[in-house]
Amino acid sequence: MKDVKATMLDRTSIRRYERDAIPVESMDFIMKAVENTPTSYNGQQFSVIDIDDQSVKEALYELTGQKQLKTCNRLLVFCSDFHKIGLLAEKKGIEMPEITNTMDGVILGLIDASLAMMSAVVAAEAEGLGSNCIGYLRTADPAKVAEILRLPKGVFVVCGLALGVPREHPDLKPKQQTSLVFHKNHYRNDNDAMVRELEEYDLTVQHYNATRSGGTTNNDWCGHIIGYYREALKYQLLDYLKSQGYDVNH
Repeated sequence: MKDVKATMLDRTSIRRYERDAIPVESMDFIMKAVENTPTSYNGQQFSVIDIDDQSVKEALYELTGQKQLKTCNRLLVFCSDFHKIGLLAEKKGIEMPEITNTMDGVILGLIDASLAMMSAVVAAEAEGLGSNCIGYLRTADPAKVAEILRLPKGVFVVCGLALGVPREHPDLKPKQQTSLVFHKNHYRNDNDAMVRELEEYDLTVQHYNATRSGGTTNNDWCGHIIGYYREALKYQLLDYLKSQGYDVNH
């Protein structure tokens, strides 16, 4: 098993996998790490769909075009989940408040599922496995994904996580420098200095994309990410959330 420093600082997203199965012991460790994730109130407002059925992975690939969905050994789908506690509340005769109709309820599930996914990422990396977070599984065709995964009311997909034995070792992507990530005691108000640092980072990313192994592009950081934002304007997630029992009104 890798040490903590290598696990956290050498991680890269893996999109190509060997055909080898993930050892049972490694998968058990990943699951235990997920189960021990810190969550809001210890409410554990998340669930994970563990997929090893190739036909299910193929069906999800057809919706998204993300090859790692069908080539990974295991696909974990992390979901916000208020269905479980609702079942027990009904059994115990406790009235379930309309938490899913609030923005805070949506955020609770999103945070819990995201923390759980990061637990899985770290555990997989420590075991020498590769992983890739697939947010497009949430947005490509959410209603169809919910149908394939048979999600009940109160549950929606937050993100997918492909896992497997790595077939590639991509270059480590440059991240924003410490001064852009950490703000001391209050948010920075030196916008001109921030812009200069962001411009430097933008050029660093552009150089990385132009020189990296495994395929190059001329993408910068700012323009490329804003392109994703424009694409996201097409998503109709609010309608989907309502269909899953999240009628957000405040």
